[in-house]
Amino acid sequence: MASSIRKNVSASAPGGDARRLVDEAVGVPGGVGASARAARADAYDRWLGSLLPARPGVALVAVGGLGRRQCAPYGDLDLVLLHAGVPGVDELAASLWYPIWDAGVRLDHSVRTVAEALSVAQDDVKVALGLLDARYVAGDRELADSLIRTAADHWRRTAVRQLPGLREITLARWQAHGELAFLLEGDLKEAAGGLRDVGILRAIATAGVTDALRPAVHAAHRRLLDTRDALHQQVGRRVDRLLAQERDGVAALLGLRAPDIVTDPGTGRPGDGGPDAAVAGDGGPGVGLTGGGALTGDGGPGLVRDGDLVLRRVAGDARTVGHALDDAWRAADRMRSGRRRGIPGPPVRRPVARDVVEHDGELVLARTAIGARPDPSLSLRVAAAAATTRLPIARATCEWLAAYCPALPAPWPPEARAALLTLLGAGAGLVPAWEACDRYGLVDRWLPEWTRLRSLPQHNPVHRFTLDRHLVQTAYEASRHTRDVDRPDLLLLGAFLHDIGKGLGGDHSLVGAPIAEAMAARTGLPATEAALIGTLVRLHLLLPDVATRRDLSDPKTIAGVAERVGDTTTLDLLHALVRADAAATGPAAWSDWKGRLVAELVSRVRTALDTGVVPAPPDPDPALVAGPLPVVHLAADRVSVAAADRRGLLATVAGCLALHRLEVLAADAATVDGRALVQFRVQPRYGLAPDPIALTADLRRAVNGDVSVTQRLRGRALAARGEGAAPRVVWHREAATDAVLLELRAADAAGLLYRVACALDEAGAQVRAARIATLGADVVDTFYLVGGAPTDPERARLEAAVLTAV
Repeated sequence: MASSIRKNVSASAPGGDARRLVDEAVGVPGGVGASARAARADAYDRWLGSLLPARPGVALVAVGGLGRRQCAPYGDLDLVLLHAGVPGVDELAASLWYPIWDAGVRLDHSVRTVAEALSVAQDDVKVALGLLDARYVAGDRELADSLIRTAADHWRRTAVRQLPGLREITLARWQAHGELAFLLEGDLKEAAGGLRDVGILRAIATAGVTDALRPAVHAAHRRLLDTRDALHQQVGRRVDRLLAQERDGVAALLGLRAPDIVTDPGTGRPGDGGPDAAVAGDGGPGVGLTGGGALTGDGGPGLVRDGDLVLRRVAGDARTVGHALDDAWRAADRMRSGRRRGIPGPPVRRPVARDVVEHDGELVLARTAIGARPDPSLSLRVAAAAATTRLPIARATCEWLAAYCPALPAPWPPEARAALLTLLGAGAGLVPAWEACDRYGLVDRWLPEWTRLRSLPQHNPVHRFTLDRHLVQTAYEASRHTRDVDRPDLLLLGAFLHDIGKGLGGDHSLVGAPIAEAMAARTGLPATEAALIGTLVRLHLLLPDVATRRDLSDPKTIAGVAERVGDTTTLDLLHALVRADAAATGPAAWSDWKGRLVAELVSRVRTALDTGVVPAPPDPDPALVAGPLPVVHLAADRVSVAAADRRGLLATVAGCLALHRLEVLAADAATVDGRALVQFRVQPRYGLAPDPIALTADLRRAVNGDVSVTQRLRGRALAARGEGAAPRVVWHREAATDAVLLELRAADAAGLLYRVACALDEAGAQVRAARIATLGADVVDTFYLVGGAPTDPERARLEAAVLTAV
């Protein structure tokens, strides 16, 4: 049979096609679900059984997915050739493995006696876990049953001793792969809460430590397996990471279909956003910024995609698995500590907060707190105690609070608000305490809006977390900055609520402001402080957007920001919130240069608010306005050039920088005493700085009009053109003192600034400055055009030139 398979598989077929042909040859069915997985296991059993000749003292044992009868459509095979010391076993193994390899099936294999297998399991906890899934496939059944039985008995005897090592390995894996419940593109197998963790739960349950495999865990496990089946079917190969582009196809295979319209839970009205709703409006007088919405990671224009349902279901299932494993680890710790203690009698109880005591490493309620009419703030106070002490809340305590603790009145009592702020400001203890409460529905009792936010995807690639985790993470990051502001309580609450408007359509900053203000008032804050929370939410994108898209030396930019912020207290809160939001978003959301730009903006605005005078722009570098031309200065993140004044100088220098793989973050041009000065903020596109000697030489030749450099620039720019999102031009007339702003939104590409600057120059526009903001795969490039406001026909001509260049 193996030879017939090899004849039917083309040696040149790609991996997925080869595997499909093998599956057809051996009768392995596709499909999603438990019955399809069992059918695949049966088909593989028949095929593998036909490959092993009848021989006493030899058995083929499956572990992994085939051992559990949970074969994914493109999963690999994990096999053990078990023998009783018979001669010729190596040749037998080769006759078995080679047909499998020839058939294009991925194989993890070993050849061992029962004693050897148990010896390896003794030293390697991962092997010990793998043997718990061992299942007889073919050959000597008695030999296989001996290994299966002995391995299980050995694990039960040694599990308590081996669990700490297993936990260390698990924590390292979590550190590498993150938490599946909160990742936008998580690994269904390796991430925390994924399929690998279900295997650990099964091992802990086998050891008799706790009832780790409760019905909810079984259901979550089945759905995660279904999702992986669908992902394999969608991609056509073995893959465990659920990427954004695969979600809709996976949803279709799982039969998940989003409703056409999702209503606002607060108003009952459908979302009013369209594809451009989040980027169409002006941010306010004097600044000329858009709200940001789709460009800054908004949850979408108010409609739920089919793929969102997959992500939310995976998040819920991963949470179930993760919480069960947390409980199981604690049960194992209690068992180990009890054995070490060896002292009869109950563990010592220690008070840690009002109505909360520590009992055997967990937080439980004091006896006096349990009554017919519990304090409505009790669950929040327990959560705050858990976060500050970094101790888990006992499962029985969470269940009692969920069953008997009443909802909070409106407005909240002061002790409830104080507990919430303590919880949000607890630092590293916040996330696990919040998750434990969310697991049992306590958070929904505090904040009814949380139901809509839970596991809500964010569709901008700069985000790494779902919306609910992002909000909690931002509060955690904000706790690092509480000493930098006058009102740390408002910083924590503003950070927690800053994206509350996402998923409702339109600009989430504007939509979320009244919601956040109402929620702040419900917690008992005075009206003025609740209004300040609304201001923080409405303006939380103001500082980074202005810093990266506007000329900070323009007095109108500083005056516009100062007018919108109003006072230094709000300015400091916004500055801290910006840093916390960026840290919670992901590494692509922040950089040293953005931090310096925001700090520079804050300093200038503070001066304007304190003195009422907008600071003057800095003087140009004296080295650039004296000496023979051209002048080229290179610094760590700056490139400055002085040359004879001529049109197209900014575009020429920008192209030369692109030629040396430098990304331009900002550009400024000025004329002083008849010489043109251009200054650029730059960073290496691929992390490696260019050769400064070669860059300086090319810059000198380029500004002097060297034709060879110009030809290289144009050739590279043409080669860089490619497919991308449809570009768009937006105009801002009142955003600068002496210029009209042309804002280009397009897909990022090397040399884009050079092409657009050349197009503007050829169209007769004079560019004084440019600001480049990169948002994932997109850019927002802003060009300051001087020489008066263009007429409507001139605007249309400039737009056409720019879009053609893109």
